[in-house]
Amino acid sequence: MLETASVALATFLATIGPLDAAAVFAVLTGTYGAKQRRYCAIRGVLIATIILLLFALAGDLMLRSLGISLPALRAAGGILLLLISIEMVFARSSGATSTTDEEETEATTREDIAVFPLATPLIAGPGAMGAVILLMADAQGSVLHQAIVVVSLLAILLVTLICLLLASQLTRVLGLTGLHVISRVFGVLLAALAVQFIFDGIGGSGLILRD
Repeated sequence: MLETASVALATFLATIGPLDAAAVFAVLTGTYGAKQRRYCAIRGVLIATIILLLFALAGDLMLRSLGISLPALRAAGGILLLLISIEMVFARSSGATSTTDEEETEATTREDIAVFPLATPLIAGPGAMGAVILLMADAQGSVLHQAIVVVSLLAILLVTLICLLLASQLTRVLGLTGLHVISRVFGVLLAALAVQFIFDGIGGSGLILRD
């Protein structure tokens, strides 16, 4: 139970990236008033929560309808998370856990960024969607473990909301270097989790015969 919670928390913390989201949010809402910024943050996190909960609850049905096995999901999810972790370690951005340059440029012309790019892809991006499906499928057969995954998701989303509300203060205190250092640390942890998912997927696939 503790292992499930720690893996889920670490994975969601890395794929959602509350500090990274706060840094981008601070830039995009630089001309907003305090009330408008608070409204945008709350609305964006609520929409992202709905999106990720839908993936958590409907992920199993989606996998069965597509004929995707759990070992295949573990291996594929592990590869996706490994790519994300590499981006985090080298402080690069491809859009898996953040907005691309094109998306950020488009966002600067919008009056309301709560849905795009805040809710998706900044918070509920491809990495977070893949992670929630993978973790829920990995906990299949145990209602308790699946509940722990959902609670862990909600906890990280709450942390994300707090970071968004304190975005200006966080970016001023930590600075770009501080944000990158934290991102790299979680990138290393995510890489280890990703490799473990890949090993579990290959091991459960039956491709490697054991004596």
